[in-house]
Amino acid sequence: MVNINGNLVGDDQATQAISNRGYAYGDALFETIRVNSGKILFWEDHYFRLMASMRILRMQIPMQFTPEFLEKEILEIVTQNNLINSAARVKIMVHRVIGGLYTPTSNDVEYSIVASGLDSAFYTLSDDNCEVTLFKDHYVATDLLSTLKSNNRIINVLGGIFAKENGFDNCLLLNANKMVVEALNGNLFLVKGTVIKTPPVSDGCLKGIIRTQLLRILEKLSDYTIEEASISPFELQKADELFTTNVIVGIKPITKFRKKEYDTNTSRRLLGILNSRIRLGD
Repeated sequence: MVNINGNLVGDDQATQAISNRGYAYGDALFETIRVNSGKILFWEDHYFRLMASMRILRMQIPMQFTPEFLEKEILEIVTQNNLINSAARVKIMVHRVIGGLYTPTSNDVEYSIVASGLDSAFYTLSDDNCEVTLFKDHYVATDLLSTLKSNNRIINVLGGIFAKENGFDNCLLLNANKMVVEALNGNLFLVKGTVIKTPPVSDGCLKGIIRTQLLRILEKLSDYTIEEASISPFELQKADELFTTNVIVGIKPITKFRKKEYDTNTSRRLLGILNSRIRLGD
């Protein structure tokens, strides 16, 4: 089942018009959310990021788009797909209504919500190798639009194709200043000794939900120093660890970049703390 503007329809009936602005112009935003046994993880952060993104794109926020309304809509689609007692991936898509060419005739919006199952209720650390490379064909702009989860993710798509064609598990994206911004599917963290760095949002990286959680966690851990600072490609091979984060997998260690292989000790520790916060309902 799929939720389209509050109406539940079967997957085979969940169609959009060819003139849908999300399809025609990429005039849309999305949030990817993890739901564990009926609990939406980090819901407040997701909600406020979506609202802030809609304001930046000059979308009219409907009066009914309260946290309570959207939470109810999410849990309903999870229930209808028989996922309420397991782990689910939920995607909310918000797009401007049909009308106009580049310039819309209205800033009103419509929405859809889909859900699919996940294997584990908590984050686990994969033992799979993850070898990455730099994607240099195109660069991320260092502006506010790059930080949004919009439908305009063509750099990520091309980076994914490049990684697949060249035998890599992921790519690291660069901005116009040749600084490392993020991975194709998550934020980047670099560990060197007791210092943990992650690129600042001003470099063009996504304001990720797990990135936000880890910054809060690291602020309270006295044995680490956290820095939001630009990361040059030269720093990657000097690091002790590299890992990426997103709300579906949690933390994903990078095991190799060029000839450098990395530890996973800090990744494992932080994942344990993250899971503990989830269990405690934080």
